[in-house]
Amino acid sequence: MNKAAYLAFALLGVIWGSNFIFMKWATEDISPSQIVLLRVVFGFLPVFFFALAKRALRWEHIRYVHHFVVMSLLATAVYYLAFAKGTALLPSSIAGLLSGAIPLFTFICAWLFLSEEHIDMTKAAGVALGFLGVVLIARPWSGSGAIDIFGVACMIAGSMSVGCSFVYARKFISPLKLPAVALTTYQIGLAMIFLFLATSLDGIGAVSNDTRAWTGLIFGLGVCGTGLAYVIYYYIVENLGAVAAAGVTYIPPVVALVIGVFLAGEVIHPLGYLAMVFILSGVALLQYGSRRASVSIPALKPFRSRSAEVASKES
Repeated sequence: MNKAAYLAFALLGVIWGSNFIFMKWATEDISPSQIVLLRVVFGFLPVFFFALAKRALRWEHIRYVHHFVVMSLLATAVYYLAFAKGTALLPSSIAGLLSGAIPLFTFICAWLFLSEEHIDMTKAAGVALGFLGVVLIARPWSGSGAIDIFGVACMIAGSMSVGCSFVYARKFISPLKLPAVALTTYQIGLAMIFLFLATSLDGIGAVSNDTRAWTGLIFGLGVCGTGLAYVIYYYIVENLGAVAAAGVTYIPPVVALVIGVFLAGEVIHPLGYLAMVFILSGVALLQYGSRRASVSIPALKPFRSRSAEVASKES
């Protein structure tokens, strides 16, 4: 039993689950786009040095720069920005719960754009349960306005963006056999450049006036939540396998809920707890259906394993 790998597994879930309270704190001082810019800058550094240590970067990789550009937008810039905007409009615990639906949107994108992905009753039930959880969180029938629908839409948009990135990676990048850490370095590095060009820096220094906000942003979101998280993820995949690593998907929503309720004093409607059960149950059914299909149809096994790996990579 690899105790270090399981400790890393738990640590990664806590890191990803705590991202939402750090984003929430930072939104009090700077804009969501400025939060994402700083997150990516400080997240790029550990990934870059890790890639150098692994000697994973190659000049010949530049021929694939068009793929890296697409991934930098779908899997980093748009994804992070949508989540930052959603978290600014929602309680951090609710934003964290909605992030648990990422595998649901990943499956939908794969089903729409990949001929290898098929739907059966188990997967259909998983998707239905997951979306029921999202609806219970949004509560569109309520006229109280307790939950910002646009915030929910932002979280869904971010989930769809990263879900599409997984499909794009499966179709165009996986066949290239590039080291994962190299792809991540190019992806975050290009996103950092694009964000610098598109983000206004006016007032960005305001975050330095709030110690809680800037430490959470730089170390919580950047160094740990973006950079270190990728390094830990690769370690888990290497020691436990991609399927086991996919289980980390279940931890962040619970962590975000605990932090939001018990540390930030956020009030969650009882339906929110039921929604968490539905979303996580839906993800479990999707994983069970994919795992069962990979056993019954050996020809699809490589794709299923890869799907499980990428589905847990940005939660």
